[in-house]
Amino acid sequence: MIKRIGVMTGGGDCPGLNAVLRAVVRTAILKYGWEVYGFKDGYRGLVMNEYVKLKSNDVSGILDKGGTILGSSNRDNPFNFRIERDGKVEYKDMSERVIDNINMHKIDCMVLIGGDGTLTSARDFARMGLNVVGVPKTIDNDLSGTDLTFGFMTAVETATDAIDKLHSTAESHHRVMILEVMGRYAGWIALQSGIAGGADAILIPEIPYDIKKVVEMIQRRRREGKHFSIIVAAEGAKAVDGDVVVSKVVHDSPDPIRLGGVGNQIAEQIEKLTGIETRVAVLGHLQRGGRPNPFDRILSTRFGVAAVEYINEGKFGIMVSLKGDEITAIPLEEAVGKLKTVPPEGELVKIAKSLGVSFGD
Repeated sequence: MIKRIGVMTGGGDCPGLNAVLRAVVRTAILKYGWEVYGFKDGYRGLVMNEYVKLKSNDVSGILDKGGTILGSSNRDNPFNFRIERDGKVEYKDMSERVIDNINMHKIDCMVLIGGDGTLTSARDFARMGLNVVGVPKTIDNDLSGTDLTFGFMTAVETATDAIDKLHSTAESHHRVMILEVMGRYAGWIALQSGIAGGADAILIPEIPYDIKKVVEMIQRRRREGKHFSIIVAAEGAKAVDGDVVVSKVVHDSPDPIRLGGVGNQIAEQIEKLTGIETRVAVLGHLQRGGRPNPFDRILSTRFGVAAVEYINEGKFGIMVSLKGDEITAIPLEEAVGKLKTVPPEGELVKIAKSLGVSFGD
């Protein structure tokens, strides 16, 4: 019989995290009478035993708020945890301590909310015998086990709004405007916002671009009397003869590579080849911040309620998932380790090309 559950938000922040927390806490308390413990700052809170006992009132008024009331971290891997002693840094497997802390509080199941890294650790804890249920979160929409992750549609909306604003300034000054968006190694944000915003070129990791093809598009538009162009570039976009652009390496992070800078690289090449003034806007963390849109609030709520219902049914070692219009669940073993990327021959790419959008190929 379930009496007490725990919940944690890991990885990068994302619109909708608070909505999931609200759904988990309210369903657990109001429907089943369980106690809920929230662990702070991702897996760090589980390692350091930093927590708060959540009441229904604690999640009141947070449905529309960005971020997470529990805090998060994308640097703390419990299986390779950074410890500093006497000025020296070492890494240690702290997974047993996590389990000890959970057992100390007599927690019957943990709800672990996060992306591929967080859920990979969730899978590893499930292998150790811990009762866990995962909830998929990432604005990148690159988890293969679910049709959509919450936070993605809000990020697309933010990027689309930016494209709309860039149109007017690009047209006024006869410039090429490049919007660099997030997504890491998947081009979902760039593709969907590019289509929604009427971009003239969309450059994504899945379709390496030839800068000469992009220039041909710009010059063709100018011949047609259109003296501006809008390009949306995913941060992981790369040229056919190049590689991704790395802004920096964070050595103490489980995922040390930080992408960024491809927009500036493309702008320099366009100006060199055409002489046309080209400006870059890097949307950055604006895509991850702010209030979730209605779609993500509803999806987050559905995920949170489903997680509690699966716990009540005694189903563990799973990740809740959206398949079509239905909320379902798949084993964590199947949910992680494989990125969901844009199919180069998929429907959305074909639609964009039918509208004359260039992918630089």
